[in-house]
This record gives sequence, structure tokens and C-alpha cells, in this order.
Amino acid sequence: MSPDTDIDRGWRGWGRRGTAGASIPATLSFEEVWQQYGDVTALAGVTLEIAAGEVVCLLGQSGCGKSTLLRIAAGVEHPAAGRVRLDGREVAGPDRFVDPDKRGVGLMFQDYALFPHLSVLGNVSYGIRGLSAADTRASALRALGRVGLAEMGHVFPHMLSGGEQQRVALARAVAPRPGVLLMDEPFSNLDRRLKDAVREETVAVIRETGATSVIVTHDPEDAMRIADRIILMRKGRIVQSGPGEELYMHPNSLFVARFFSDFNEVGAVVGNGAVETPFGRIAAPGLADGQRAVICIRPQAVVLRAAGFCLPGRVMSRRFLGEVDVLQVAVQGFDRPLTIRAPEHKPFAEGADVGVDIKREEVLVFLDAEP
Repeated sequence: MSPDTDIDRGWRGWGRRGTAGASIPATLSFEEVWQQYGDVTALAGVTLEIAAGEVVCLLGQSGCGKSTLLRIAAGVEHPAAGRVRLDGREVAGPDRFVDPDKRGVGLMFQDYALFPHLSVLGNVSYGIRGLSAADTRASALRALGRVGLAEMGHVFPHMLSGGEQQRVALARAVAPRPGVLLMDEPFSNLDRRLKDAVREETVAVIRETGATSVIVTHDPEDAMRIADRIILMRKGRIVQSGPGEELYMHPNSLFVARFFSDFNEVGAVVGNGAVETPFGRIAAPGLADGQRAVICIRPQAVVLRAAGFCLPGRVMSRRFLGEVDVLQVAVQGFDRPLTIRAPEHKPFAEGADVGVDIKREEVLVFLDAEP
């Protein structure tokens, strides 16, 4: 399938919103969950409570443990230690393990994992239990209709575009109306031009079902667009949890800050509760005098003015990116040029002399103790 064909077919209209069918959401909890692969600790005592109907994103770099936690919730893996509960009922623990098909959990794999020998309708029907053949077919067709593929129930997965395969996998996951819906990197295989539309419709389907949803992603933008709450993980542990705005605006560490934003980073030493910068003193709350710190200045926090105002600077390079220009500006008092994201309607030519200021609320200071 050519990329262009995949894009064209991936934009095929989705079904009418509000027709996905409601689930009865369940709470999901992890209590001191550990997982070990040989000498590698994938999860290190994760404790997490997810409310009924909440949409949560597990966010982090490859190998941080987010997909492992998802597979343990689904019952695809046994935890090495700890407990997993659904609506208070233990489904994994030292003395108990409930099989995946008895948990009432829907799972959508990263590679979609469609059965190649089954038709699209057969794939979506596969997980529906306890209904007559006629009712199973009707439920599967309803789910396919919601993702806009009811007329393709007779075809096989290899005949579909990547975007269509994603939608079949979503229909299969929601058709049994699970109390908990688990999705592993659902948008990672999609072309960027297709991704935004598919993500918007996928989130609409999730919200319609009302199912408690846990979505794994490595993309902070996906997480902020989707989730009620983001769980950021690192090396098998949760490092910060909260709404996307909270993690972006108030990161609790340099690692969290770097994950959500690019920065101009400048080293400094704390003195009298602050750090000195060419823009003046900036508070360093929680850091002791004499500690080495990193000053993090967001590219959009730097403001360019007419030459003669604020700190003197010179534009070294300019790249047009549509809504903004990305500039490299040499600024008096800094060893390296600052990266600046400036509105396109205020163009600054290469070589131009400018004045440089900052929005102080967009500047963060952290202990210099992370790789």
C-alpha cells in the first residue's frame, strides 16, 4: 500500500458520534507491582489508582515499563510481585491470577494483532462472549459502523490500509463493551498527516464508551491531547502524575521538564536562594546555596524587541516553520546562542540587531543532578 493511498483511505469517514455503545467502567489499581526480566527490573514497586471512567496515559521513553504495566493489567503477563485489582477484585497477585478473557478488559496492541485468517467482521466478533450468533454479528457490525468500516466486514486485514487496520483493532477492542480499555501505542504506526484525525476520532470513541482507559504512548503531545491524567514513568517507576498542564507548567524535576519541552539550558550556582542570569536574578526555590543548578528557558519565553531595548542580541539564523520562526540569537552574557520561537508576523532577518527579554514565569530552575 503506497503512503498516499494509505492517507486517502485512512480519511474515509467515521461513523456517527454517539453510537459506540456504553460500557460499565471499572476501577483499576496496581499495588507495589514489580516485574523482572533476568537482571533487568522493568517495574519497581508501581502503585497506581485509576478511577472508573478516567482516561489515563502512561508516558515515557522506550524501556521505562509502561507497556509492561499495560500487559500485566491485561493478564498477558504475570507480575513478579504485587497485586492488580479490577473494581476491588484481585485479578493478579501472589495466590491468584485471572485469565485475560475473564477480566472484562479490552486490549489494543501496538501492531494491531489482527488475525490474518479472519475477515474484518470475524476479527471484531472474536472477543464478544455470551451472545447468540445473530447478536454477536449485530454488535460487531455496530462497532465497525462507528469506525466507518461496516461495509468492509467481508475483506481481510492484508487488504486494508494502516489507518483502516487501526480502526478495525479499535472496533474489536470496544465491541465487547469492556469496563477497562487498554491501548498500546495506538497511533505510532500512522503517518503524521493521518494521525491527528485518527487520534481525534479514537478519543471520541473512547469517551462515548465511558470505559476506564489506559493508553501507552511515548509522545507528550498525544498524552496531553488525550488524557485526563498523565503518568510519566522512568526506569520502572512513576516520576510524576497529574493533568498535562500541571506536568508541563510545574514539572517536579529536570527530567520531567525536558520530556515536555525543549529548553535553552544554562548552568549556574545558587546563592541567597536565587541564580544570577544576564536577565537578572531568578528564584531557585528548594535549592540550597552553593548547589549547581540548571536554568531552563523555554524558546517561546524569549521575547525579541527593537534594538536598544533590554539585552542586546543579534539574529544568527532564521527558519520559517509556518506559525512561528525559529531563530538562533546571540545574546550578550550567554556563551551560546539562544533558540527562540518568534511569531511569524514579526520577522527578524539574519544579521539584525535586536533587544532580548524573557517571560520570567516561563523560566524554570532545577538541581543539576540528572543525565
